[in-house]
Amino acid sequence: MMASGWSANQFSALLGAYRSNLGLSESTVTGLFAVYVVGLVPGLLVGGPLADRHGRRPVALVALGVNLASSVFLMVGSTAHWLLLPGRFLTGVGAGALLAAGSAWVKELSSPPFVAEAAPAAAAKRAGLFVSAGFASGGLVASMIAQWAPHPLVTAYLPHLVLASAAGLAALPVPESRQPRPAATAQPTAPAVTGPGAPAPSTSAYGRRFLRAVVPLAPWVFAAPAIGFATLPGLVDDGLSGWQTVYAGIMTAVVPGAGLVVQPLARRLAARSRLATAAIGMLVTTAGLALAAPAAALEQPALALVSGALLGAGYGLALTYALTEVAALAPPDRLARLTAYFWTTAYVGMFTPYVIALLSGTFGMTTLLLTGAVLAVVTCVGLLWLNRDEE
Repeated sequence: MMASGWSANQFSALLGAYRSNLGLSESTVTGLFAVYVVGLVPGLLVGGPLADRHGRRPVALVALGVNLASSVFLMVGSTAHWLLLPGRFLTGVGAGALLAAGSAWVKELSSPPFVAEAAPAAAAKRAGLFVSAGFASGGLVASMIAQWAPHPLVTAYLPHLVLASAAGLAALPVPESRQPRPAATAQPTAPAVTGPGAPAPSTSAYGRRFLRAVVPLAPWVFAAPAIGFATLPGLVDDGLSGWQTVYAGIMTAVVPGAGLVVQPLARRLAARSRLATAAIGMLVTTAGLALAAPAAALEQPALALVSGALLGAGYGLALTYALTEVAALAPPDRLARLTAYFWTTAYVGMFTPYVIALLSGTFGMTTLLLTGAVLAVVTCVGLLWLNRDEE
């Protein structure tokens, strides 16, 4: 799980280096960033059903191998630039399958018979914790290497190779948590279709609960941190005096790092009321967006860091809520699949910085950030209203 988060965020901290060192255009670099999501969706939607049918362990280990290979492609891509595209696509495929199979694996390994007692939020806490740790570490380490190490577009990927290799070796003796099911007895796989016309995960009670309790919040899980580490650093560039790359790396650590720090609070809240975890997470996200507006207007890096920390804390609370909710409502033979639906919906939020950039020329950055704060409040109120009879 940590390797998945690391691979996702290490490239984000190198965007400036790709522009300056390789002379790639802004549109090319932006396109390479987006290709990750293009690979992520099939990784999630294929990896989830495969993990339900054939087991968590084999899918997670194969996905980890793809994840490792993607960094090799990106390293070689510093000289053979055409390999950057498949490298980023494979990063998404590997990360997506790891998120789907790995989240289910962690949840089941955190439950009987693998542990004596199953804490309600233990699986969500552990899965979210390691993903967040990877997000925080990957961006920070890559930015430090890009600032000071030789051949940064090669050496920046070495730590991920070490981490992914170590994770694979450590996972080999870990038992399978779910027995594979023959294809003939497997339930039909939901169509791997996303977008406005996508079918619901299921018409069952758990599917309706998923649509009501998880889907409205899911895009905010990554919209909040994406604004923190992809949008805010560029808004305070003028106050950084040549330290833009390091600041971007610090921001990529602060945002998910705050998500880690709030995990004890998230666990206590989830034990009492999962819905309270979601509501507080959205309110913290609202505060982060509201603070981002003056940080951008005044070009204050320190204020932007505080805003990023709030956005990260909101991310941590929202992620814990969503994973706990999915783990509670999904039947065992649909757990990985429903987890994949959640991650797919959550990653829609990664496009938020590009929507903001697209609209900023028309509406202004301060207006857009404050509008985001209002939308976060609306989401919070809507989530509470839709689930008012649940808790």
